[in-house]
Amino acid sequence: MTDIEKTAGGKSAPPAAPEAIKAIPVKHYGRYVSAVIAIALFAAIVYAFSQGKINWHAIPDYFFDDRILTGVGKTLLLTVLSMVIGIVGGIVLAVMRLSKNPVTSSIAWFYIWFFRGTPVLVQLFLWFNLGLVFEYINLGPIYKNYWSDFMTPLLTALLGLGLNEAAYMAEICRAGLLAVDEGQTEASHALGMSHAKTLRRVVIPQAMRVIVPPTGNEVINMLKTTSLVAAVQYPELFRYAQDIGQNSGAPVEMYFLAAAWYLIMTSILSVGQYYIERYYARGSSRQLPDTPWQKVKANMFSLGRPKGGAA
Repeated sequence: MTDIEKTAGGKSAPPAAPEAIKAIPVKHYGRYVSAVIAIALFAAIVYAFSQGKINWHAIPDYFFDDRILTGVGKTLLLTVLSMVIGIVGGIVLAVMRLSKNPVTSSIAWFYIWFFRGTPVLVQLFLWFNLGLVFEYINLGPIYKNYWSDFMTPLLTALLGLGLNEAAYMAEICRAGLLAVDEGQTEASHALGMSHAKTLRRVVIPQAMRVIVPPTGNEVINMLKTTSLVAAVQYPELFRYAQDIGQNSGAPVEMYFLAAAWYLIMTSILSVGQYYIERYYARGSSRQLPDTPWQKVKANMFSLGRPKGGAA
């Protein structure tokens, strides 16, 4: 019997197609065990909270209270203003830190060392009580007033949060600037561009890919850190929740309410951070990964397709 079978016309028959490989997935029993344990722990926590002496009905009653919504607005406003101060100050400090001038570099180093080395709450109290050192502030013909009247709770919050954030943003910006190859700067100088123009047109746009992710984390962290300004009498979300809790006799319930609002706001900011990072990653990746919404649409459209072919 020959190895090659021939047809009636004397031509050799095409070879038979190989059988499809039947891949048998490996069973991961550890995943099932860990899932059962996680569900059991979650159920136990939910049961424990359901049996506690907490008036859960008070949370929806005050969730959209005018005072709570006012606190949410002030929290967002304080977050934005503090981050603007922090980002602008951080960029200036990062450039000063990288300067070849030893005086400028030393000033930036001392600023970062001091504000990163002391807690935010301590800084807030220091700003609030500097009237013991400066009885009044005198800016000549522009402004003159007592320190206690000048240092309002809002200004205290902005200085305490913004200046502290500038120290952290300085290190983030410095890391982003150092991530850009020095050849880019040398090439720009060879084309006759000044140092400031090189930073603005060449270095900073490329450094944004490194700066944006940790900056997004700082924004989310800043939103939560604003709760500390309740200690200096600034009325934001946590302060309003405290006041409502004391007046309604449900302080713990209002803490849960505040936590829910913080989770909502941080979740929205996390979505924004994702798309901003995706925007600045366009030049570094040939093909960007699908967004969650694109993955959902792809899975929905693939449900009705037959396997092995187009719909």
